[in-house]
Amino acid sequence: MNRCLTWWDLLWLSFGSVVGSGIFVITGQEARLGAGPAIVLSYAASGFSALLSALCYTEFAVDVPVAGGSFSYLRIELGDFVAFIAAGNILLEALVGAAGLGRSWSSYFASMVKNDPDFFRIRVSSFKPGFNMLDPLAVFVLVITNGIAMSGTRNTSILTWLSSIVTTLVIGFIVVVGFVHGKTSNLVPFFPYGAKGVFSAAAVVYWSYTGFDMVATMSEETKNPSRDIPIGLVGSMSMITVIYCLMALALVTMVKYTEIDVDAAYSVAFSQIGMTWAKYLVSVCALKGMTTSLLVGSMGQARYTTQIARSHMIPPFFALVHPKTGTPVNATLLITIFSSVIALFSSLDVLSSVFSISTLFIFMLMAVALLVRRYYVRETTSKKDLIRLVVCLFVIIGSSAVGAALWNSDKLGWVGYTVAAFVWFLATLGMSFLPKLRTPKVWGVPLVPWLPSLSIGTNLFLMGSLGSQAFWRFLICTAVMLLYYLFVGVHATYDVEHQNDEESKHGEGMDDTNQGVL
Repeated sequence: MNRCLTWWDLLWLSFGSVVGSGIFVITGQEARLGAGPAIVLSYAASGFSALLSALCYTEFAVDVPVAGGSFSYLRIELGDFVAFIAAGNILLEALVGAAGLGRSWSSYFASMVKNDPDFFRIRVSSFKPGFNMLDPLAVFVLVITNGIAMSGTRNTSILTWLSSIVTTLVIGFIVVVGFVHGKTSNLVPFFPYGAKGVFSAAAVVYWSYTGFDMVATMSEETKNPSRDIPIGLVGSMSMITVIYCLMALALVTMVKYTEIDVDAAYSVAFSQIGMTWAKYLVSVCALKGMTTSLLVGSMGQARYTTQIARSHMIPPFFALVHPKTGTPVNATLLITIFSSVIALFSSLDVLSSVFSISTLFIFMLMAVALLVRRYYVRETTSKKDLIRLVVCLFVIIGSSAVGAALWNSDKLGWVGYTVAAFVWFLATLGMSFLPKLRTPKVWGVPLVPWLPSLSIGTNLFLMGSLGSQAFWRFLICTAVMLLYYLFVGVHATYDVEHQNDEESKHGEGMDDTNQGVL
């Protein structure tokens, strides 16, 4: 692929991809039903966890500047099986995320036209609730945005950073007007659903921070990955966290949390304070934000799919790059078709829970892979150190999962959380005494193993804050992925590996022959 992107492009690609993918979509739903005014703290908690994950992505993207993002990184460090499970969740995340944005785009546009988020949807009473509102407009939006993404990387990048500047100005307007017209009385009670509601909402609003991982897949198209990727990813995520907290605070000060519109929170909020004209400005901004998120998401999702196809885990047909546009057209079409089908049937609350749990699972694996990368090198790490590393990782993951389960079940109270946190601390401390066998040459995550271990803990904790239905959907999807891997994926990857070995041996023979001639 063409190397045409700089840190400036990545900064705005990240901003354009992330801002709009959740802040206009999920904030109203979680402020009203999940956290109340404390939604501000939910965004802060999610932002902290997302920043830890962004650091892990950045180190990999600098050291391994190829397309495929987390799939490529996990395949290198944890092997084909884990990479395939991640690949399945990446594709699921891509499909569900695009479908959710398409549905939200439809809701905002309908609210702007006729104050009814379901105005363009078709109700089918015989279908199960959550899947009974057909949305042809969402399908139309997905087809158009994916078509633009197929036209060329550079064109999409320019369009994204120009439109992101407009978004920044409108966000500034929302924050200023929200604080000017806000009432502190709307912030009382601040914790209507308690601490559990804050973290439950934090797990769902994590959607608002996703998209930066799509930018990490642009490494193959970045001019200077070692400089541009850290600046673009870390800089944009820090800025976005502050913006989100301010936007969430502006919303809950403008309108009492019990009166927030779930489907189009910001546009309706301005109508509720008597600024009807601003409703249209905010709606247009939200639509633009979601459109750029769809554009960048389409670019990243297609590149994930391309790398997965290159490994033959799915047919290599989807790895083909169009000679004129330089974009993976077939992979983009695959994402477009399936996300359109999902968007046609599925409601936003169903999509948001599935999306969040898949994303958090992938980010947790990325932190594990980073620790493995730092502490394990094949044929160099002693068996004793390898056993210690595996035990430490097992205890870190196990203590984090147990702590999340205890939090979700309300068993043992603070004693259980304290014990789980102490065990996590001891395991991380034990890992810190192991010899580091690989040090990044250009840029790396600081305070290893503490920050990656903390990333594992926060991601698992947020996963544990989601409802049981999200886990059941996640487990069902994972079971389907495993069946596909056992019957198709494992054979395809074995054939490719066997072919590569044969070509390597053949190449070595040629080299030996040439040496003999010389």
